[in-house]
Amino acid sequence: MSYARAPSPSPSDVSSDLDLDLEELDPTSTSSKYPPSNRRSILGSDHRSSFSPHRRGSPRRSEDAGGGPLRSPNRIALRNLAMGLGGRGRRGVRGEEDQEALLGDREGRRSIADDDDGREVPLLRRISSRLSLRSASPTPTPSIHPSFTPSTKTRTVALSGASASGNGGEYPPNIISNHRFTAFTFLPLTLYHEFSFFFNLYFLLVAVSQIVPALRIGFLSTYIVPLVFVLAITLGKEAHDDIARRRRDREANGEPYEVLALGPEAARPLGRIRGFGKKKVGIAEGNQAQTDGRENLRTTVKKSRDLKVGDILVLKKDQRVPADVVILKSISNEIGTADDETEEGDTSGEAFIRTDQLDGETDWKLRMAPSLTQGLPAARFESLKIIASAPSREVNSFIGTLEYPGSGLPEGSDTASPYPYQKSTSTGLSIDNTAWANTVLASNSTTLAAIIYTGPETRAALSTSKSRSKTGLLENEINNLTKILCILTFTLSIVLVALENFGNHPDKPGVKNPQDPGDVVSGAWYIKILRFLILFSTIIPISLRVNLDMGKSAYARFIEKDKDIEGTVVRTSTIPEELGRVEYLLSDKTGTLTQNDMELKKVHVGTVSYAGEAMDEVAEFVKQGFSQTATEATLVTPSTSNITHTSNTRTRREIGTRVRDVVLALALCHNVTPTTATEEGKTEATTTYQASSPDEIAIVSWTESIGLRLIHRDRKGMKLMSVDTGEVVVRVKILEVFPFTSEGKRMGIVVQFLGGDTGKEQDLLHDNTDEDGSPSNEDSGDIWFYQKGADTVMTSIVASNDWLDEECGNMAREGLRTLVIGRKRLSGQRYQEFASRYKSASLLLQNRDKEMENVVREYLEHDLELLGVTGVEDKLQKDVKPSLELLRNAGIKIWMLTGDKVETARCVAVSSKLVARGQYIHTIAKLKRKDLAYDALEFLRNKTDCCLLIDGESLALFLDNYRDEFIGLAVQLPAVVACRCTPTQKADIARLIREHTKKRICCIGDGGNDVSMIQAADVGVGIVGKEGRQASLAADFSVEQFCHLTKLLVWHGRNSYKRSAKLAQFVMHRGLVISVCQTMFSIASKFEPIALYQGWLLVGYATLYTMLPVFSLVLDRDVDEHLANLYPELYKELTEGRSLSYRTFFVWVLVSIYQGGVIQGLSQILVGLDHFKRMVTVSFTVLVLNELIMVALEITTWHLWMILAEIGTAIAFVASIPFLGDYFELDYVLSRAFLWRVIVISAISLIPPWVVKAVRRRLKPPSYAKVQGI
Repeated sequence: MSYARAPSPSPSDVSSDLDLDLEELDPTSTSSKYPPSNRRSILGSDHRSSFSPHRRGSPRRSEDAGGGPLRSPNRIALRNLAMGLGGRGRRGVRGEEDQEALLGDREGRRSIADDDDGREVPLLRRISSRLSLRSASPTPTPSIHPSFTPSTKTRTVALSGASASGNGGEYPPNIISNHRFTAFTFLPLTLYHEFSFFFNLYFLLVAVSQIVPALRIGFLSTYIVPLVFVLAITLGKEAHDDIARRRRDREANGEPYEVLALGPEAARPLGRIRGFGKKKVGIAEGNQAQTDGRENLRTTVKKSRDLKVGDILVLKKDQRVPADVVILKSISNEIGTADDETEEGDTSGEAFIRTDQLDGETDWKLRMAPSLTQGLPAARFESLKIIASAPSREVNSFIGTLEYPGSGLPEGSDTASPYPYQKSTSTGLSIDNTAWANTVLASNSTTLAAIIYTGPETRAALSTSKSRSKTGLLENEINNLTKILCILTFTLSIVLVALENFGNHPDKPGVKNPQDPGDVVSGAWYIKILRFLILFSTIIPISLRVNLDMGKSAYARFIEKDKDIEGTVVRTSTIPEELGRVEYLLSDKTGTLTQNDMELKKVHVGTVSYAGEAMDEVAEFVKQGFSQTATEATLVTPSTSNITHTSNTRTRREIGTRVRDVVLALALCHNVTPTTATEEGKTEATTTYQASSPDEIAIVSWTESIGLRLIHRDRKGMKLMSVDTGEVVVRVKILEVFPFTSEGKRMGIVVQFLGGDTGKEQDLLHDNTDEDGSPSNEDSGDIWFYQKGADTVMTSIVASNDWLDEECGNMAREGLRTLVIGRKRLSGQRYQEFASRYKSASLLLQNRDKEMENVVREYLEHDLELLGVTGVEDKLQKDVKPSLELLRNAGIKIWMLTGDKVETARCVAVSSKLVARGQYIHTIAKLKRKDLAYDALEFLRNKTDCCLLIDGESLALFLDNYRDEFIGLAVQLPAVVACRCTPTQKADIARLIREHTKKRICCIGDGGNDVSMIQAADVGVGIVGKEGRQASLAADFSVEQFCHLTKLLVWHGRNSYKRSAKLAQFVMHRGLVISVCQTMFSIASKFEPIALYQGWLLVGYATLYTMLPVFSLVLDRDVDEHLANLYPELYKELTEGRSLSYRTFFVWVLVSIYQGGVIQGLSQILVGLDHFKRMVTVSFTVLVLNELIMVALEITTWHLWMILAEIGTAIAFVASIPFLGDYFELDYVLSRAFLWRVIVISAISLIPPWVVKAVRRRLKPPSYAKVQGI
């Protein structure tokens, strides 16, 4: 196992098993000195946790004072006696590692009495550390080796005590490490990353070359400053991000947690712990004696990073779970005071957790403690063992076994035992018994949970994968163009030297600066080439990346500040231009095109269908069937007189009975739990339903609306109340629950109905079973198995009928999500056989799920009585219809990928206008043969204007056998609807389209099943919906409604792409113009590599004199938002990439060559080379004015900041001229000769390109000019 072991804690806060506790030898000698009041308890109003708000800020006075916390004087540190006092009490980390090698795992030597708050330090150890000649160094933070790989073996975890500490030596430390750098690796790693980019490396070599005298041109700062500026921005951002990551890591790793202390220390008399355990009342010979059986347990406090596998955490409401745990015991804190607690509150074992930070789902999840440990005193947890499967990234599955060796001695034994006899037993553990790291305890309860996975082996850590690094298409295009510039630089340097026939004239001086005759001396031809490469380095725009990155940040701010799409978050700020290049949109259906706001609209019971106003008749049947108990004082059980219903059922009495059975089944077959909470600012408590699926909440809410309300549910039973009478009318005991899975597409429940008087309160929570596991005589009610699920799986489970398929098809055509409900009655013997087989299968560690499914299929899932079908409506999102129509008109081909049925997907596609009016929909479903799939492809080849509707089974057949052919045809279709798709298929489709077409793909979804598709797309958009935030967090852009996507693409995407294209061209133009000027000067100076502009002129040209006007182009827009939405066809042009192409690039290169040649050529002609400073004064002034005016000519829509940038830069240049005496001839600037030369050269440089552009715009105006009426 490859990981760095956590370093030993410092002696000041750790004791050892070598510390001899005299109290263990003679408890009576010390118990009076250290009363129980000094010890912490888990619960109670008088209990104050070490991390409660009362104590969080309080200093540890005794420890800070230097004397250390108080400790029993009878506790002697034998280790310190063995090691001596003088200077050897503390040898640093190395010394403790030596001790560990001799004495075993250091964590195994941690005493229960030592914790982070109120730790006891042996007297001799304190003296030893005081006398030590070497100062104690701080304890290093535990770390994980970068090459660490999770274990692949099944583990056996012993809980608490010394054995638990032994577990900690086998597994990685529980630390979170998201930071990328340390103080020593930051500069090497970041600089290595930055110089892996060719342009940064190129400019580094240019800067370093200035150290060589033969290559020195001008000032070193001329080449260093731009590079340092670029690196400073990038490194500063990296440092800021990593410091923030490190701060978050430190907070998470230092979070304190209460850990149960077991072993010898737990046997001491401790303070009373309120509410933990049962309160028992006994009668002793006529005198009522009350005994309190609640446990008094000690806890220690550990930081999150110090937690080990096997530790038992004490978790409370709203506390984050620091590692993967198995819940052992859970006690609700809502039962009242310690004096009036009921047995129900002590034995429920239920806990709700929030998993939104793990899987993105916002609904609370119900978790339960195993019945074995829920009824077991916590003091006996030290004898438990958990056998858990190897660490896995599957957050929705877990296989484990809990083993208890038993306690006490059998009756009749000669030896007395402090505990009652309990035989050894084991029970299976599943996902329902776990809470993964980063989930939060949501219920108001105290939960004991054992740690089984820590640190990098937790589900959260293993599920965190680095998303694909997304690079925009525009960035790739710009990289290709800069490679051309690089080739141009090398070619130009060689050509200029070649024109002089590669001559070597070491003694022949070139044209010199008259004021510095020894400035330039010619050298060998290869030296000249290198000097030219340095001179022409401005052709390669080092500032291009900085300008584009700052532009992208500006676009992200524009998007997030847009009030029309409020709530939009840009999570990937490097690809906003991709929003303007999308050609394929892949969308989920539920929660994306629809609201995921479910409402039960229709119920079919075989012969009668109820919907709309007919629901009043259903309510009347429910009232008649469930309100009679108010007078009869009995509980309702399922009707047994008509177990088998035929399609000929006609009488109202039979229909009423059947309706009642359907409603009862829907009210019982679910995983919904009612929760009561008081909102802030309100006094009355409100009851809400919590479930993992909005479908189930919709069904339970519907049963309440027609008169049957769920008022209580826990792990053992449910109570249903009649809304009409307010009386409990149904009480059931839950025997088994089979949760819904995406693979099974169904959920089931086995319940036992409790009869008797309504006034007699039955004990739902007490396990009324005999020792053999069979129900006792107290619960002799009927046992029923209820199941509901998708029609595709329920058709083979329910008894044969002649109406199910037809009615499911009818509901699907109405756009309703269908659920089939059935039931089956079980005899006591049959259930007993099932329970025995099911429990045996649940204890397996290999193929457990498959074996459990086989048992359920054999005993339960066949020949179910079909009760009815429900239809649940999922309403369309706001403005979905106009949004899809606009996107389709913008040339975007839309695919809808959903897990729903073919009929439902077809209905939503039509109602949402995904399919154009009158468009033919070609359906391909249930294909299983290759020849039929080939025939379907042949048909599509001749029908490329239709909408394809295909199911997941047929899609898999095509992808396996005709992958390229199918994708090649499908991408030509205007719309595709794929239903019954798995999350993997969604991601595969996105990757296939991207690889086949090389076009930009946008994927949008709202649930965890859409994450893989979103990450596979070029642009991933997540909707914050009822299925949670996982899709939103994994996406590049997060929106709150589907209709926001249209503005994101058509408006912000358009602007981002057009602006970045124009910005990139101007940055390259800026570098090319000054390089052409340098080329002209080098030609005039007899091909000698002499610098035309030096020092501040080069730096100022790229920063102060041109940066703001060029960067202000990020505010430009060619059309307003109204026209962009009115003419979505404008968006279609963007996908062709005309704004930045090889054609436009070479046009700008020609413009740069013309303007650079005119500026420098006319400056040399009108001023002359003999007056070097005058020539530089004229040419540089024209160069700056040329760039400012070119920006002004390219602006389509002026903005205030653009005007300020233009005017401000011009003023800054004029104001800086007096400080340019080293480069300019200042007296010449004030002359008329300077003025007319500047005006003439500028006019010749600017007017011809402007005329050509105006003529071309008149003859062939762009589309945006057409719609503006220009």
